Amino acid sequence: MMDRLTSMAVFVKAVDLGSFAAAADVLEMSAPMVGKHVRFLEERLGVRLIHRTTRRQSLTDAGRAYYERCHNVLAEAEAADALASDQLSEPRGRLRVTVPALLGRHCVVPVLLKLAQKYPALELDLAFGDPIADLIEGGYDLAVRTGDLTDQSGLIARRIARQRMVVCGSRAYLKGARQAALDRRPRPASGDHLSPLGAGSPVAVPRDGQPPLEIWPAGRLRLDDLDAIADAATRGMGLAWLPSWWFANALASRRLVAVPAINRNFSTTATRSGCRRRDCR
Repeated sequence: MMDRLTSMAVFVKAVDLGSFAAAADVLEMSAPMVGKHVRFLEERLGVRLIHRTTRRQSLTDAGRAYYERCHNVLAEAEAADALASDQLSEPRGRLRVTVPALLGRHCVVPVLLKLAQKYPALELDLAFGDPIADLIEGGYDLAVRTGDLTDQSGLIARRIARQRMVVCGSRAYLKGARQAALDRRPRPASGDHLSPLGAGSPVAVPRDGQPPLEIWPAGRLRLDDLDAIADAATRGMGLAWLPSWWFANALASRRLVAVPAINRNFSTTATRSGCRRRDCR
């Protein structure tokens, strides 16, 4: 069975061009097929639309009225297609995103705000938190997290960027460490190594072409907040392992400096995004 909208388009084209043959050339079909589309409409309507002889064709009164209506219907169909295409090409609706607190504020939010400015029909609902949230349970469309994601059914993970980690400390702390090494005496008890993980957890340091190096920080302070870690390092409490985007601010203000001998051996950690499988395209 022929599609009525297609048959309408063929009928209108045949009328506009004045012959079945001309319509067939433009529509890339045979002239008999053009005739079949017109006959399909005539049989469905029960009226003749076109008077046709070997030399000319002309519309009947019913054909003329039907042609005007078909022309309007096809124009509306084109407008509907264009509207749907525009909606699909431009982000719109509500997007719920969960991001780590500091990484989100410093790296993710500026990108999302530019996106929101560019697409006024897009609504953003941002949640800041370091624990990995249950995307499906929390109703999130997208999560941005660092490191390797644990296996969560129904999620797709893609790496969107890499961030370099930097071992750093205050100038006073590094000067004291160098002097202690020259004097061959132990350093005074302090934080020494400031862990970005919970108590009793190792720091897994990625290395190019090698398995991660696990370091168990020894010291009195174990912090799970980057701001707190950086503050402690600035006060000379020990070395900190910080993302390069955070360290850049501390370096600019001369609060912290990198430890080159250590950082040469360190690679990067991956930043990934996860989204619900059914929402991904």
